[in-house]
Amino acid sequence: MPTTAEKRATFRKLHSEGCFVIPNPWDVGSARYLQGLGFKALATTSSGFAFTQGLPDGAVSRATMLAHFREIAAASDVPLNADFEGGFADAPEGVAESVKLCVETGVAGLSIEDSTSDPAIPLYDFELALSRVRAARAAIDAAGGDVVFTARSEGFIRGRPDLDETVRRLKAFAAAGADCLYAPGIKTREEIAAVVKAVAPKPVNFLMSSATDLTVKDLAGLGVRRISLGGTLARVAWTAVIRAARDIATNGKFDSLAGSIANAELNSFFREDMKKR
Repeated sequence: MPTTAEKRATFRKLHSEGCFVIPNPWDVGSARYLQGLGFKALATTSSGFAFTQGLPDGAVSRATMLAHFREIAAASDVPLNADFEGGFADAPEGVAESVKLCVETGVAGLSIEDSTSDPAIPLYDFELALSRVRAARAAIDAAGGDVVFTARSEGFIRGRPDLDETVRRLKAFAAAGADCLYAPGIKTREEIAAVVKAVAPKPVNFLMSSATDLTVKDLAGLGVRRISLGGTLARVAWTAVIRAARDIATNGKFDSLAGSIANAELNSFFREDMKKR
């Protein structure tokens, strides 16, 4: 297995050119399977992991989340980006402390949001959001600087879909030292192009969270460097489970089990996967 330093160097190189998809596993098994499909990097999903704990997104404790990062990073041969939500703190000093702990888990990258998790005031004040980014950057630099830092502006998924404000924040975050910029929730080609242009030459992460006619080739053509899926794959899995379970519970029928992957196929994959470790 590559060392942490090697995975971090690989992850940084992936952001230098081209376009890659970074899917989001929610446990060790899904991480191992996704890397087995040839994906060059993985990212955690705060929502996908929260659901495995019987919790809503945002309710996982910092200690539990850090343990999750450590487990997935140790199980993965490819670089892992940590969805670190808001850094589990409001003040820049708290964000810096959390980022230091996150780096120590062995991840190759991490992201910090400007969301407060308060519906009444969904985004941190601009200056505070910027100070939080600077604090995260300083913490990463103090730890060696090799972890890729993604700064996120959450307006489009927090009820504040203002493209001008999103661009203003992302440009400021880029100037403050973010390596990669991310505005989850933007969807149109015009929005994507505007964000890419605003922070160029720094790379942009795009969230693919639903079915769309946009392809990897299309997004690459728009200048997107990284495509993540957030909690979407976890929701795909939950959708299949819920549909099958509801049909059994409500109708006493098992038709929805048709087409399921065979136990033998999964056993075969994980048996071969074990040999590679």
